[in-house]
Amino acid sequence: MVKDYATDTLKAFDFKKLLKHIPELYQLDCAIDTVSFKKPIDSSNMNPAHWVDLATIIESHYDTHDGFVVLHGSDTMSYTASAIGYMLENLTKPVIFTGSQLPIGDLRTDAKENLITSVQIAALTEKGKPVIQEVGLYFEYKLLRANRTTKINAEHFEAFQSPNYPPLAESGVHLKVFKEALLPRKRQKRLVVHKSMDTNVGILKLFPGLSPQLLQNVLDTPGLKALILETYGSGNAPTESWVTDILKKAIQRGIHIISVTQCVGGGVLMGQYQTSQHLKKLHVVNGKDMTSEAAITKLMYLLGRGVSGKSFKTIFETSIRGEMA
Repeated sequence: MVKDYATDTLKAFDFKKLLKHIPELYQLDCAIDTVSFKKPIDSSNMNPAHWVDLATIIESHYDTHDGFVVLHGSDTMSYTASAIGYMLENLTKPVIFTGSQLPIGDLRTDAKENLITSVQIAALTEKGKPVIQEVGLYFEYKLLRANRTTKINAEHFEAFQSPNYPPLAESGVHLKVFKEALLPRKRQKRLVVHKSMDTNVGILKLFPGLSPQLLQNVLDTPGLKALILETYGSGNAPTESWVTDILKKAIQRGIHIISVTQCVGGGVLMGQYQTSQHLKKLHVVNGKDMTSEAAITKLMYLLGRGVSGKSFKTIFETSIRGEMA
């Protein structure tokens, strides 16, 4: 966004004026092309159809460009960046998401540093090959694996955190890349872009006082194929018989139930405590240390690919883009 000082409101940024607002980009040793949606949207309006548009833009420029920077509102950036990571199979070029907490043009904006460094990261090469070959999210001096991120602050410049995985790079006086944290380099294969995302999914956060009616009504949602349960601690849930009965019947109907922790850090250790043994016996899918953003987008991706019920649990519990330990 950019501030309109005449009306004191925020309006959509005109990407054609990118270099005018940030002339420092001319100093980078790379050529920059800009592409934008015909009608810019607020990130709160982001949806899977827009993810497909983004993936298609990257696909159409993949052979002619060395790297990509996606400017995105921070509210849903972790969702979009996680989804794009799943959708781009055999990715061997950097796709870096970034944004800002204050709009371009604001006196104290963080937009300039975030964008300049993101472009620099996207242009990094070693022996003629990109250093970063995955989807990352750069914010406030840190490059994080996108599908490991979650937005943790609406006011501070350090808006994003990767609670269960270290940074891929840090920006200080020098730009330091932590190669041991990067995904292993893949053999050059043709990029495959998956554009079918199934949105018949849901998330329910457990809380003291959750009623049988609410849980049942959520699971009775027409067309629902999978539900993420944000469980307590390391994957714990109430042991009352109605909880087990409702989940068991849903699983028998073919609905996938996935457990992720509602804690910011850590993950699900199903069966460690007595209060998660009933979920383990029901063969609830273990989301391990995934964020809710990575889990819900992985659900959409796997269901969109038509993964069968028999293999779904095994595939979901396997890391495919570095999203889980």
